[in-house]
Amino acid sequence: MDWHKLTAWKDIFSYRQKVFLLVAGGVIVGLTFLFLYLLRMHTYIAGDDPAACVNCHIMTPYYATWSRSSHGRDATCNDCHVPNGNIVAHYGFKGIDGMKHVAYFVTRAERQAIRAETASAEVIMDNCIRCHRQLNTEFVKTGRIDYMLAKRGEGMACWDCHRNVPHGGMNALTSTPNAESQVPIPPSPVPQWLQKMMGGR
Repeated sequence: MDWHKLTAWKDIFSYRQKVFLLVAGGVIVGLTFLFLYLLRMHTYIAGDDPAACVNCHIMTPYYATWSRSSHGRDATCNDCHVPNGNIVAHYGFKGIDGMKHVAYFVTRAERQAIRAETASAEVIMDNCIRCHRQLNTEFVKTGRIDYMLAKRGEGMACWDCHRNVPHGGMNALTSTPNAESQVPIPPSPVPQWLQKMMGGR
């Protein structure tokens, strides 16, 4: 094996080019981490706190209605909206779905009235069944039906009858004065010096 050929790439770039590439790479990596920090990516990936979902303003009414519902006492957003069968599915879905949400919100392509896509609806219904298995199989004996069966018309999805249970519906907002003002809107992660430089925005 000719070691000179293996190390020949070192001779392709001059010292200045190597320094430039190193600095440019550092800037790109640094800006990427800054971008992820400003998006509060760490609160989504590592945490289970429902307040993290309010980082996007469009989630405010959903947080407010959830906090006023029966699920607000016992379930977090991840209990219902992320697979909970195993850790790989949990974090894989959370990562993919989270990046999709970031893309929607950054490009302002989100709907004003959010609706679950097929993959999310399937996860939500699986979690309904997981949490309420005893109710479905022992007490009312409705048995197990999954979202795809419901979509084919071979049964009903949980929310066909229980639409207002997990989020309490808009009645939870109208019956509780100033409910949205009680939502924990997070402070801006942008440093003060940068806000001043941007004109106080």
